[in-house]
Amino acid sequence: MRPAGDSFRTPGQLAAQLARDEFRLYELIWKRTVASQMADAVGQTVSVRLAGRSTTDEAVEFTASGRTITFPGFLKAYVESQDESAGSNGDDDQGSDDAERRLPRLERGQHLDTQALDAKGHTTTPPARYTEPSLVQRLEELGIGRPSTYASIMQTIQDRGYVWKKGNSLVPSFIAFAVVNLMEQHFAQLVDYDFTASLEEELDEIAGGNLQRVDWLTEFYFGGAGRGTGGIADSGGLKQIVGQRLEEIDARGVNSIPLRATGPGGEPVVARVGRYGPYLQAGGEDGPRVSIPEDIAPDELTTDKVRELLEAPSGDRELGTDPESGHPVVVKAGRYGPYVTTVVPDGSKESPRTASLFSSMSPETVTLDEALRLLTLPRTVGTAPDGEEIQALNGRYGPYLKKGSDSRSLENEEKLFTTTLDEALAIFAQPKQRGRRAAAAPLKELGPDPVTQGQVTVREGRFGPYVTDGETNASLRKGDDVETITIERAAELLADRRAAGPAKKKKAAKKTTAKKAGKKTTAKKAAAPVSG
Repeated sequence: MRPAGDSFRTPGQLAAQLARDEFRLYELIWKRTVASQMADAVGQTVSVRLAGRSTTDEAVEFTASGRTITFPGFLKAYVESQDESAGSNGDDDQGSDDAERRLPRLERGQHLDTQALDAKGHTTTPPARYTEPSLVQRLEELGIGRPSTYASIMQTIQDRGYVWKKGNSLVPSFIAFAVVNLMEQHFAQLVDYDFTASLEEELDEIAGGNLQRVDWLTEFYFGGAGRGTGGIADSGGLKQIVGQRLEEIDARGVNSIPLRATGPGGEPVVARVGRYGPYLQAGGEDGPRVSIPEDIAPDELTTDKVRELLEAPSGDRELGTDPESGHPVVVKAGRYGPYVTTVVPDGSKESPRTASLFSSMSPETVTLDEALRLLTLPRTVGTAPDGEEIQALNGRYGPYLKKGSDSRSLENEEKLFTTTLDEALAIFAQPKQRGRRAAAAPLKELGPDPVTQGQVTVREGRFGPYVTDGETNASLRKGDDVETITIERAAELLADRRAAGPAKKKKAAKKTTAKKAGKKTTAKKAAAPVSG
């Protein structure tokens, strides 16, 4: 980013014409543009380590560091403060990039007298979580992905549940830990950074016409002696690699993540990814287990938090036994509300039956009979004349009927059990209503519009109250009030809206590739450390 045009004015020339924030932004862009065209800065950094003995005869070490700049270069135009983490190696904080601190001339092995010592506390902080921009920056550094694929990568890792957002931060899920365990233990070559980067380069060659995609894919999957494919072809191809190692995979092992935290009795605790989500288990295979709440990040599972979860009373309640399968029926609290489910034994290939509770039910009072009735859903209502099967289902947004790809909402949950085939066909014969609710009643009726003669009403919209004559909508402006607005004021707002015409869609700006200025860094020459 740089000021537009072939020549541009200095910040001082524009100071009187720009607001405070606009001036600061222009000044930053101007300085960085000028600095990018200047020579590198040259300097020298010296670190000194002093060894000695304490009064208790313990070995101690003190450090000091200095810096001199012999040629300021681009620092004359722009100075960027050092990262806070720059002092994490124990050296003194140097301040900004152009700061100098001279040390006296010293020699290796020279004995020094202590005149004063300055004890400085130092605490380290964990690295910040990745955000989408910082993760893209890291991928660019590793040579993984391309600008056209970064958006889909960010979306994919969220859609598959590998990460979830906490504010702007990307928090890894336990599913991500399990997948990483699987890949690193059994397919390490496929997740190696260099392997992924080399594949990107080969895909670029395919796009440029230098490699044949069918030949490349054949070698990658079936193996061969051809160049490229990141060495997978030489190993026999992806098909052979997966086939050889598939039987070696211990599903329970890769889904187990040991924690540093311990249980109430000091026993080790592992986090596991199960069929119903992640959970904690303490003290081995027969130890107590508890589900991990979805809003807890992996690094928040401290010893105190783990013990709190393990010692908390369970919200699950066993209702009885399912006579059809013989499995226990339990009511649980889920992400989208309470539900009942059958509990199948670990290792069983049988899928559990689940059903959400009706809005009129509660986990504390639901009975086994009610649960068994819920577990009969979805219910097959019958077959339509066109051969399509009609089912009654209870979804996240309420009860509905489904016929092929078509669906219709039901009036209430009880209709799931009582709707007949004839009633269902009559419902599907009616035009499909858009939305799930009837339009809300107007907040106020004002009368006919003098231009269109349409009835003007005040309604509540997504972005606040607005007036409409049935054809044109106009938002109320600052100072307008729903209770006091008149037909004259409403007609004025509608007239202004008609005069403005329909809202024009913004065209996407055409992207141009700009030459990226290289980052300027201070050249540093490390002098030999002095010890004594």
